[in-house]
Amino acid sequence: MVLRFDAGRVCLDLLATSHPGERLGSVGALCVWIEEAGLVPAGTGLAHADESWVARFQEVRRDIGQLVRRGGGSVSYGRALARVNEVARGAPPVPCAVRRGDGMLVRELVAPPGPAALLALLARDAVELLTDPVARAALRECEGDNCPLLYLDTSRGRRRRWCSSEVCGNRERVARHRRRAALTRA
Repeated sequence: MVLRFDAGRVCLDLLATSHPGERLGSVGALCVWIEEAGLVPAGTGLAHADESWVARFQEVRRDIGQLVRRGGGSVSYGRALARVNEVARGAPPVPCAVRRGDGMLVRELVAPPGPAALLALLARDAVELLTDPVARAALRECEGDNCPLLYLDTSRGRRRRWCSSEVCGNRERVARHRRRAALTRA
């Protein structure tokens, strides 16, 4: 399972976990994503996670997706907005600095995080994105064939076209090359 973290915001990276297939379908996959997304410091114990976490993360993902993809006005948009705002009210995990044996300070969490704390981080990131006009203006949908992923275009000149140059961009370049080669042969 390849996880993607190239959207520019952790809430958008969460949306990428549903394409091309479900990437958060198990507790183990969710825990890997939580750590790789940087929601918790490396090595944080998440053994207490259970299947209810998966359902809650998928629900928040749906709500965030609805908010960033559609304008306001519909009843379902209003419900999604209310749910994301409610989740954002939760207290995020509390970090602390801990001295390692070599004297280096590392970040740890005061207590094992629950799903509400981790989801609060994601919901707050979504609220920041939705209420920041500059970030909102940089929000783009990938131009790759059959790719619904969203990303922040922070490129110089704001000309980024794909969620990932290595994935969708490469696919597009290969397809373009094949079309040119077929025209040359014809």
